Amino acid sequence: MILRNPLMKSQKKSTPISSFTRRDFLKTGTGLATSLTALSWQARAQSNKNSKLQILQIGVGGSVAPTDRSQLKAHPNVVFTGLCDVDAKALSAVSREHPNAFTCRDFREAFAQHADAFDAVVVCTPDHNHALIDLTAMKSGKHVYGQKPLVQQLSEITAIQGAIRACPNLVTQVGNQRMGPVGRQYAVDILRRGLLGKAVEAYVWVGGPPEGTGGYFWYGGLKEPTPVPSHIDWPLWLGAALDAPHRPGLINMQWRSSWDYGTGQFGDWCTHLFDILYFAYDLPSPTAVQCHTRTPSDFYHARFVQSTLTYPVVGERFAKSQFIVHYADQSQAPSRAALGLPTGKWPGTGTLIVCEGGILFAQPEGNPEIWIGGKPIDFKSFPGLASIAPRNHWHSWVDKILGKPDAFVQTPFASGASIAEAGLLCAKAARFPGQELRWDKATLSFTNNEAATQSLVRREYRKGFELPTFI
Repeated sequence: MILRNPLMKSQKKSTPISSFTRRDFLKTGTGLATSLTALSWQARAQSNKNSKLQILQIGVGGSVAPTDRSQLKAHPNVVFTGLCDVDAKALSAVSREHPNAFTCRDFREAFAQHADAFDAVVVCTPDHNHALIDLTAMKSGKHVYGQKPLVQQLSEITAIQGAIRACPNLVTQVGNQRMGPVGRQYAVDILRRGLLGKAVEAYVWVGGPPEGTGGYFWYGGLKEPTPVPSHIDWPLWLGAALDAPHRPGLINMQWRSSWDYGTGQFGDWCTHLFDILYFAYDLPSPTAVQCHTRTPSDFYHARFVQSTLTYPVVGERFAKSQFIVHYADQSQAPSRAALGLPTGKWPGTGTLIVCEGGILFAQPEGNPEIWIGGKPIDFKSFPGLASIAPRNHWHSWVDKILGKPDAFVQTPFASGASIAEAGLLCAKAARFPGQELRWDKATLSFTNNEAATQSLVRREYRKGFELPTFI
């Protein structure tokens, strides 16, 4: 059967493979050194015979969770054995689809009372609870699929990275489904192999957020507190965040624009836009960030932001010792004329990399566009370009857990945490518009601005919802 816990006790050589059962694996404990992943594919296939990966989903409603659940359900070796949500209506509706799954409203109850019932966890909660639940799952020896952005606080990046080091056999994946189709994969391959020469700089932009109070995000000033809807457990919804009144525009996905619970447009989209840069160039932590905006952050994240990230880089893939990335919202794209490109209109969201030998542009979906000498070329015209096949982002995570030899997880937590750092720096620095903040990841501080360090790096966690620690 499948090992819910990544570490298992070494078995005597005389023990036949067929004698392994889920019950055997459950008895092995989290601190032992030999993992199921050390078994051969054939051995694991035998031990997993007639079994399925048992998944707990935490956060079952909204717009993202149903897609994750639907995609994972389509895998022949997956079954949802647990459902958790602070919204009683959503929980009741989804539980009818999975009548054999246990249900709870408090994710802590799932780990305390039902840990034997699931092998892996899918986390689809508001951003402010991502790190808390991801780390709780890893501490319990569960594989984790965590929605983007992986964290909501800069300090949570190092917490996630510490958990990765402590649990190297866990299979993790960030919700970066746009890397599944071949377009972005080809973009990474072209840049990584230097087919356009050394990288000079990059421009990243995202459409929105919208004006006023409509759409996916919510703006328009702080609203007065209102009664909590009867089907919402508000203290559990707050989770890691400090006690605060319920306000309109927070629950129905519009928490994304709030400072305390979301990460704004920059944090929400960074995983889908910076992934190419991090996969192609293995970028380190930025050392500086500067934002300009006409609407500094308050209860809500800023809008109309133009930000600049500075990365210290070395190696032959870069034209300079610093790689600069410009990140903007409201579809603030660079001038085509300034880039030496023909007239045209940029899409509302995209990633553009300027190299010494040409320019590559990628939308969230679709194939990359390339210009050399200001003239467009077909990206497939590069000689010797590798043949890339699409991959199912969700199924790859499952297959990796099950030990399928060719399974590949494109965005594990190690990558997701680094990418989230870029988005969070830009989102949070907008509270200090016009000020260049020098970032030191090692000390989790802005070395030239103590006020920024105190207000942008970490949060106070509510009692009973503190982050787990890993030794």
